[in-house]
Amino acid sequence: MSLADQVLAVNDDLPIRTDKPVHSGKVRSVYWLTEKDSRRLIKEKGYNVQPDAPLAIMVISDRISAFDCIWHAEGGLNGVPGKGAALNAISNHWFKLFRDNNLADSHILDIPHPFVWIVQKAKPVMVEAICRQYITGSMWRAYSQGERHFCGIELPDGLKKDQKLPSLLMTPSTKGILKNIPGVPEVDDVNVSRQDLENNFSAFNFSHPDDISHYEKLLQDGFEVISNALSQIDQIFVDTKFEFGYVTDAAGQEKLIYMDEVGTPDSSRIWDGAAYRDGEIVENSKEDFRQFLLNYFPDPDILLNKDRMDERFALARDNDLPVSALMDISKTYTAIAEKITGQKIELSDNPKAEIIAILRDEYSLID
Repeated sequence: MSLADQVLAVNDDLPIRTDKPVHSGKVRSVYWLTEKDSRRLIKEKGYNVQPDAPLAIMVISDRISAFDCIWHAEGGLNGVPGKGAALNAISNHWFKLFRDNNLADSHILDIPHPFVWIVQKAKPVMVEAICRQYITGSMWRAYSQGERHFCGIELPDGLKKDQKLPSLLMTPSTKGILKNIPGVPEVDDVNVSRQDLENNFSAFNFSHPDDISHYEKLLQDGFEVISNALSQIDQIFVDTKFEFGYVTDAAGQEKLIYMDEVGTPDSSRIWDGAAYRDGEIVENSKEDFRQFLLNYFPDPDILLNKDRMDERFALARDNDLPVSALMDISKTYTAIAEKITGQKIELSDNPKAEIIAILRDEYSLID
C-alpha cells in the first residue's frame, strides 16, 4: 500500500445520505443530514439538542492548507499522513477538558471515527477569537514597524521578538465580510476592538451585549486550561484562535458554545519549552511548513501579498513539493498529538472505507 493511499485528501464524495450540497472547506467537509435522519439520531442517541435540530456529519481530511492554498507533494501525495486524525484527537482532548472544567460545550455531539464528528447546527458568532500570550508572527511584524495599538489595546515600547506579553491579549478579527459596521472595513479577517463589538453586537451575531464578556471569559478560560495542560508536558501555548456559536439544548436553553477546532497545530502556535529556555524556537505547529514555503520559492512575496492571489493559487496548483516537506509536518502533528493525548496516532489503511462502514452499520446513514 502506498503512502498516498493512507491519506484522505478528498472528503466531499462520501455516499452519506443528504438532501443538500456538501460544503467543502480547506480541511473539513460538511454533510447536512436530512430532517428525518437528524430526528432519528437525536432520539436514538439521546443527544442534548432540540428534537428538530439540524445535524451534520463533519469529515476532516489530511489536506494541508497554508497562505490560503492547498498544497501537494510528488508521487500523488495530496495530504499529510496522520494530520486529520491528529487534529481531531487534539480537539477532542481539549473539548473534554473544557467540559471537565465546566467551561462550555462544543458543537460536537458524537465521534463515530477518528476523522468524523457528528455536530449540531449553531448560529456562529462572526468573530475569530484570537488570544496571544507571546509577541510573534504578524503581531511582531507590525510592532517592529512601530505599530503599538492592537484591537484597541496599547502595547508598551521595548518588547522583544518572541517575548511573553505583559498579560494575555485578546485580538479579535472579523469572520467573513461584514457589511455596514461603522469603522470596520468590509474585508475578511480584519482586526476589531471591543468597542466595535459592543457598539454593533447584533451585527457580529451576539444575542445580547452581555455575551461579549461571556465570550471573553470562555476565550480566556479555555486558553488557560490548554496552556496549563501543555506546560505539564513542557510545551508553551503561544497563541490560538477559537470560534463560538449559539445552540439550543433539549430543555430549550440557548447557550454559547465552542465551535470548530481548538488548540490544534492548525489553529495555534505551540513551542517546545526546553528549546525556548535555551533561546531557540522549536515550532510544534504549522508555522514550520509556512517557513518552508517562504524559503522554498524564490519570490516569497507571492505568499505574503494578497494582491497576488492568482499567482499564489497557481504556485500551489502547479508545484509538487518534496515528499519530505509533508512528512516533516506529519511528524510534527502526530508527535504533538501523541504528547497531548497520551495515545498513539494510528495511520488507517483506508480511512474512507472505514468511515463508510461505521456510518452505514452503526448510524444507518449510507444508502
